Amino acid sequence: MKDPAPASPPDLIRAVPVRHYGRWVSGVVVVLLLVALAYAFSQGNIQWSAVSDTLFDSSVLTGAGRTLLISVLAMVLGVVLGVVLAVMRLSKNPVTSWVSWLYIWFFRGTPVYVQLLLWFNLALIFPILNIPFIYKDEMTDVMTPFMCALLGLGLNEAAYMAEICRAGIQSVDEGQTEASHALGMTQAKTMRRIVLPQALRVIIPPTGNEFINMLKTSSLVYAVTYNELLRSTSQIGSTSYAVMEMLFVASIWYIVMTSVFSVGQYYLERRFARGSQRSLPPTPWQRLRANLASFSNRPSEGAQ
Repeated sequence: MKDPAPASPPDLIRAVPVRHYGRWVSGVVVVLLLVALAYAFSQGNIQWSAVSDTLFDSSVLTGAGRTLLISVLAMVLGVVLGVVLAVMRLSKNPVTSWVSWLYIWFFRGTPVYVQLLLWFNLALIFPILNIPFIYKDEMTDVMTPFMCALLGLGLNEAAYMAEICRAGIQSVDEGQTEASHALGMTQAKTMRRIVLPQALRVIIPPTGNEFINMLKTSSLVYAVTYNELLRSTSQIGSTSYAVMEMLFVASIWYIVMTSVFSVGQYYLERRFARGSQRSLPPTPWQRLRANLASFSNRPSEGAQ
C-alpha cells in the first residue's frame, strides 16, 4: 500500500484592512469647520491686544483668586453638610430622615441664582439679626457679598452632595456593616472606618465633577456684587469698551482652572481605583506614548 502523498501547506491568508472612508470624510469636514471658525474670528472686530494686555492684570488675577477661594470654601461646606444630610437621610429616625429629604427637595428644586438673591435680600425680611445672649447686628452687615456667595453656593451644593454620598454609602455591601456590628463596633465607628472609606470610590468621581461645575457656577455670584473673576473683567470692559475681549479673558481663566482641576481629578480617581481594578487606567502620558508607539509600528507591520 502506497503512503499517502503529503498534504500541501495551506495558502497564507492575506489580511486586507477595512478602509473607513467615512472617518476621513468626517475628519476633513471637522478640519474645514475649524478653519472657517478661526477665519471668522480673525476677521471679526476684536482687539486681541486688549486680551493679551489684561490677561495677567492685577484685578483679573485677584478676581480669579477670589473665584478659587469661594469655590473651595463652598465645596468644603457642601461636602461636610452633604455627608451629614446623607447619614440623616439613611437614618431610621423618621424626623431626621424627613428633615434631610425636605432640605434636599427645596435646594434642588430652586435655582441657585434665586437662592443667591434670597440671601442677598434677606435684610428685607429680617433687618436685625438677633440671637439672644449671643449676637445682634444689622443683617446688611452680616450678609456681606462674600457671605451671600458662600451660603448660596455651599448650601445648594450640599443638597447634591447629599445624594452623591447617599449613593456611595448604599453601594457598600450591608454584610460588612453587619460584620462590624458583630465585632462590637458602634454605628458611628462602622460608618467612619468601614463604610465611608469604601464609599469614596463611588463618591470621588462625581464630587470632582461637582467642584469643576462649582468653578463655573461661581460666576453667578456676580448678582450679589461679590468681586470675583467675571465681575472683575466686566468692570474693566465697561471702562475700556472692550466688553467681548474681557469676556474672552474670563473664559480663558475659567478654562485654565477647570483644566488643571480636571487633571487632578483624574489622578485622584486613579488612586482610589487601586484594589478595585486589576489594572489601573493609563495616565495621559502613558496613553500618548502607547499611541505614538502603535503609530510608529504600523509601517513595519505593513511590510511584513
